[in-house]
Amino acid sequence: MTHGTRSGGPAARARHAVVVGGGLAGVTTALALADAGVRVTLLEGRPRLGGLAFSFRRGDLTVDNGQHVYLRCCTAYRWFLDRIEGAALAPLQDRLDVPVLDLARPEGRRLGRLRRDALPVPLHLGRSLAAYPHLSLADRARVGRAALALRKLDLADPALDTQDFGSWLAAHGQSARAVKALWDLVGVATLNAVAGDASLALAAMVFKTGLLSDPGAADIGWARVPLGELHDRLARKALDSAGVRTELRTRVTSVSPDGDGQWTVEVPGQTLRADAVVLAVPQREAHDLLPAGALDAPERLLEIGTAPILNVHVVYDQKVLGRPFFTALGSPVQWVFDRTEASGLREGQYLAVSQSAAQDEIDAPVAVLRERYLPELERLLPPARGAEVRDFFVTRERTATFAPTPGVGRLRPGARTKASGLYLAGAWTATGWPATMESAVRSGVSAADAVLGALGRPRPQALFEFEEAA
Repeated sequence: MTHGTRSGGPAARARHAVVVGGGLAGVTTALALADAGVRVTLLEGRPRLGGLAFSFRRGDLTVDNGQHVYLRCCTAYRWFLDRIEGAALAPLQDRLDVPVLDLARPEGRRLGRLRRDALPVPLHLGRSLAAYPHLSLADRARVGRAALALRKLDLADPALDTQDFGSWLAAHGQSARAVKALWDLVGVATLNAVAGDASLALAAMVFKTGLLSDPGAADIGWARVPLGELHDRLARKALDSAGVRTELRTRVTSVSPDGDGQWTVEVPGQTLRADAVVLAVPQREAHDLLPAGALDAPERLLEIGTAPILNVHVVYDQKVLGRPFFTALGSPVQWVFDRTEASGLREGQYLAVSQSAAQDEIDAPVAVLRERYLPELERLLPPARGAEVRDFFVTRERTATFAPTPGVGRLRPGARTKASGLYLAGAWTATGWPATMESAVRSGVSAADAVLGALGRPRPQALFEFEEAA
């Protein structure tokens, strides 16, 4: 069956765009184009929307594949939540507050907190750092000086992408302890890499935007419902309301120009024709679908590395953690979140342990991970010692994000290709952000903006309000 019309000139045709991929980038692109009056077909190979931020059922539980958070400075993702009417289901902290536990510290100094005051930048973190027990007095002073130096970096300087963040921190007086107890605490979770493996450009962007731009920028938000409720059910509802035709379990086999300014998109049993096509799929998939000549050096997409995230899920028969989340130092455990209510668990407690930059553990057998993490959780959480483990399982995303290595910036393409009418979206494209939900949504906005410009359609003002808020 064929969709789209080929009669008349460009102005006479109903403008039709095909978006390939139903992750956050694709859903954003589709919503933005539909809001501007473009007819949109969204194609997704999986049986659900949401890409790599999704939920599944395990017995009576609804489980997220991994713990995803966002920050107040993630203005595009916040726009997305508003657009799908899901903001109330993923609220932000009133004020940044991160409990940091280190059992190697003396009694009474094991729990530190990174929190902000209602003061201007950089004073908003001053009191918290001054009292932070996991750094020496000298380290705290040097952290302040490094933060001021970081603030002066020009994010538009391409030289930043050639350097690694770890070397920059060392050159600015940061000890190994300071890197571990502060810089990597934030950086590993946001970049999915330790400082020595991360591009200075991306690290500087994270710290400048999140911690040094606005006092509330780093306040943390996360879904209090399963991610599928947001990124699948509510996203699908918003797409349907906007008139987007969404086809799941539909894998695109080829994308090619017609020669008359239109595009042909092939899926099993169907041929779709469109004025514009947006490839909102992972970089390797995009590479395989790109027609010849669409990018100057398409092989660069294959040079963008990937980094894994491991999630360990533990269900106890009783409550063992009294706060929504915490992070640990001196332990294999990175971040631990209470997912009891979101999962639908009626008794006991369900904890999700989120392990970024998990190259060494991503393929470890479940039995090995169980032997490693259950004793650690008992060490960190004394109530766990007397609790029964009702379930223990692992989710693995081997290609969770692109690797933010030095030099990755030159490999990330923009939304436009050299083929008229073909565009790219995805957290891996040139958004300036690391591989986050924010980057995915921003890429969708950029792709939609490029399509609308090419089709001569005005930008919907509401779509770009978040840019002013940034």
